[in-house]
Amino acid sequence: MSDPVEPILRVRDLHVTYASRKRHVKPVLGVDGVSFDVHPGEVLALVGESGCGKTSIARAVLRLVEPDEGTVEFQGQDITHLSSRAMRPLRDRIQMVFQDPYESLDPRQSVYDIVVEPLLVHKRVASDVERRRLVFDALERAGLHPAAEIALRYPHHLSGGQRQRVAIAAAMVLEPALVVADEPVSMLDVSLRAGILRLMLELRERRDLAYLFITHDLSLAWVVADRIAVVYLGRIVEIGPSADVIANPKHPYTRALVSVIPVPEAGAAAGQILLVGETPSARNIPQGCRFHPRCWRYEALGRPSRCLTEEPALAEDQHGVACHFALDQALDQANDQEGVPT
Repeated sequence: MSDPVEPILRVRDLHVTYASRKRHVKPVLGVDGVSFDVHPGEVLALVGESGCGKTSIARAVLRLVEPDEGTVEFQGQDITHLSSRAMRPLRDRIQMVFQDPYESLDPRQSVYDIVVEPLLVHKRVASDVERRRLVFDALERAGLHPAAEIALRYPHHLSGGQRQRVAIAAAMVLEPALVVADEPVSMLDVSLRAGILRLMLELRERRDLAYLFITHDLSLAWVVADRIAVVYLGRIVEIGPSADVIANPKHPYTRALVSVIPVPEAGAAAGQILLVGETPSARNIPQGCRFHPRCWRYEALGRPSRCLTEEPALAEDQHGVACHFALDQALDQANDQEGVPT
């Protein structure tokens, strides 16, 4: 994406916390100062472990949770604190595809009812004939043939892949500008995932559609995304073009994730970096660099005090990284000689 193109989504210094119902219990830090842009026609993938804050970012973008701080702008309009009524006219331009097609579809509704509902809610067309045409077109574009027959079925009549295609058709029938896809293939068999991803990318090409694509699978993000943002404990620790992030991961966490991507070569596992320990609780974020308790580079450097006291800022460039020692090429070369993974 070229810089002069105005982003369709602009997120700046976003913070989201979840308060506990119990007194004297610290709130959970969901998102902690996240900033990024998504341009028209772009796929930006948010990647990280479960609980890292990816879905909280998505829910704040969709205004399903109220941000504590920061701004969310959609198509140049600040939507951070809009009321539900003020958000309604924008909902047809921002749609979501959920993780679980078994839970996201109402089992009491036919496929036709599911896909036509957004048209009715947003009062897009008054004619039953026109609504029927739009529903059938959406089903056909989603790969559900013949549309007239599929429209009469109910979710329990469909396979998992078909259900997710129905969910995609319901999101696309309004012709949105931005789709937030939250782990859209994680609940599907491996054999079905390629078809769903191909469908989503084809729809993107036809409509200059932008995606905020959420996944825990870095290899999947590599395939579908133009840019990757790696999230750890509520913060983006690395962001850049997908090919650059995979070929030259600059953050120790990203490098560990890249090292375990399956490679069909003999001896490929030899360079794997296995992180030690569990991810810290979002109620008790470590001081300094939040990754330092699990960081192999921190250990290789002899536990520098800077990592314990100073939170690294995300560099504002094409391939940004939040690490004090990310660009220490001399260290990498020395570690290569000593057998330390870099």
